Amino acid sequence: MDIREGGLDELAARVRTDLESVDYPARPWVRPRRHDGEPMHDVVIVGGGQNAIAIAFGLRREQVRDVVILDRNPPDRAGPWVTFARMHTLRTPKTVCGPELGIPSLSVRAWYEARFGAGAWASLGKIPREVWHDYVLWLRDTLGIAVTADTAVDDIEPLDGGGFAVHAATAGGGRIRVLARTVVLATGIEGSGRWLVPAAVEAALPRTLYAHTADPIDFSALSGRRVAVIGAGASAFDNAAMALEADAAAVEVFARRRALPKANPNRFIEDAGFLRHFHTLDDATRWRFMAIFLRLNQPPPQDTFERCARHDAFDLHLSSPIEAVAHEDGRVVLTTPRARRAYDFLIVGTGFSADLAARPELRRIEADIARWGDRYAPPAGEENAMLAGFPYLGPEFQFTERRPGAAPHLGAIFANTFGAIASHSATAGISQLKYATERIVSGVTRRLFLEQADSYLPGLLAYDEIELDTSAFEAARAARAAAVA
Repeated sequence: MDIREGGLDELAARVRTDLESVDYPARPWVRPRRHDGEPMHDVVIVGGGQNAIAIAFGLRREQVRDVVILDRNPPDRAGPWVTFARMHTLRTPKTVCGPELGIPSLSVRAWYEARFGAGAWASLGKIPREVWHDYVLWLRDTLGIAVTADTAVDDIEPLDGGGFAVHAATAGGGRIRVLARTVVLATGIEGSGRWLVPAAVEAALPRTLYAHTADPIDFSALSGRRVAVIGAGASAFDNAAMALEADAAAVEVFARRRALPKANPNRFIEDAGFLRHFHTLDDATRWRFMAIFLRLNQPPPQDTFERCARHDAFDLHLSSPIEAVAHEDGRVVLTTPRARRAYDFLIVGTGFSADLAARPELRRIEADIARWGDRYAPPAGEENAMLAGFPYLGPEFQFTERRPGAAPHLGAIFANTFGAIASHSATAGISQLKYATERIVSGVTRRLFLEQADSYLPGLLAYDEIELDTSAFEAARAARAAAVA
């Protein structure tokens, strides 16, 4: 694909003009705060991907500029797009938008056309994931959003008097401590729990013989090997395709379902009414909807399925739940109702578990965080242990207290993770990004505003910035009066 010379420089100039054109009100308004004499940052964002960048951008547009972003990844990475995201293209339509926050010159279309030309955009089907990654990095750099990379947050400590000490490990083995008035968790799919590996797999197999789809995998090492994949979601098929394309001798996908789903429920919810207002529904309605939605799952995209199906080495075993896992003669042995087979490697695509207790950064506070199971008791027959474990978030993605009044500091922590799906239908993905960003920015700025609300009336009474000068008029009037006299 040909790259247009100078296109991105021209676009950057447009961006500057556009942002200057909508920069009102531009006056700084957040008053500095200190804890034991140490300055506190207005916001610390944990995570440095597309959601973190969009939130930092949204806060800047609200004149909240003391924002620190801490990301465990290296500086040339923004999210999972060049790590465990293994599809060829995004699963969303190319018309998706969000991180540009309504500024057309910051949109992925504007960036793509500036880089490759309008014709290239017109002929594009879906956005390649590496291209999206390049776009997110360009957005970050063009907006001048700084990210402290190679820094893994592992503890959020509430402080007396409000605010938090955010503790993190650096790549060099050091430790840092950053004070924050508010914290945003932009930690993606795993940010409210952990990747799920069946207990039978963990108990039976050495770690060298299996990997989760979110793990680093050396697919070249699978050349000529027999590979099993558990799960029938999109990520399971992505990883199966990677193994096939690395010349695995056989790749077999095992699914409990009798048939793969054909419709994608994610497409159903992608309208402005649902994405903006789902969180305003009553608890019973949200519970029933999400219980069904999470059970439906999404099928692999057509092109992902075909990446696998075109290989003679691929096979799909439906109605094949794993009944037993064994380690025999250095191989993985899987037993299903239909067969007992041996493989050289196992890839686990069994998704995610909402488990706040598994998050090291939440260890001090997770016991106080309300889950859905704390706030809603479903009717008999509608119980759902998985759904009950999701955090029960407030209208601006803030944590809420399990026991009212026991942990008011939780309202200053905002969780933009997959765990928000039960409360907001938000998965930390692209489709819901603009609505999640809008509400989180509103929540953070509301919190900062209320902290200093007592200062507004004294400030108003002391306000003396002069706008009207009547001295010339008074002098002229005095001169006229003197002349008459």
